[in-house]
Amino acid sequence: MHPRQSTLHLASFADLSARTLHDLLRLRIDVFVVEQECPYPELDGRDVEPGTRHLWLEQDGVPVAYLRILADPDGVERIGRVVVAKQARGDGHAGRLMTEALAVIGARTSVLEAQAHLAGFYARYGYSPTGPEYVEDGIPHLPMRRVPG
Repeated sequence: MHPRQSTLHLASFADLSARTLHDLLRLRIDVFVVEQECPYPELDGRDVEPGTRHLWLEQDGVPVAYLRILADPDGVERIGRVVVAKQARGDGHAGRLMTEALAVIGARTSVLEAQAHLAGFYARYGYSPTGPEYVEDGIPHLPMRRVPG
């Protein structure tokens, strides 16, 4: 059986419809807060920043994978909130999003805070650890950076 066709989207906050915003936030909360049992402020105010880009994959009109690209004040791009719906895992969605995110970022340096068990996944995209592992909301994380060469 082949995975269903998915459609890639890229938008600023101003270009998100209310329905799309609702569906993207629901996906993030379903995974990060409910599934991973981490009560934390999912709505951190950064989604609405003018430099933020929202990147997601949809199947049958429903988001199944998402990430956001933040423009940090130091000129570095920050990838975050990388998420794939439980029922859509294993179909390569995270890899497709990362490939597209790096195309959007281009030659700029980018950083992310990887869940430690996913460090190898991000290493395939050129990210290297930049500091020690730390625990956030009960989950080990690792700061990582990619400097285009």
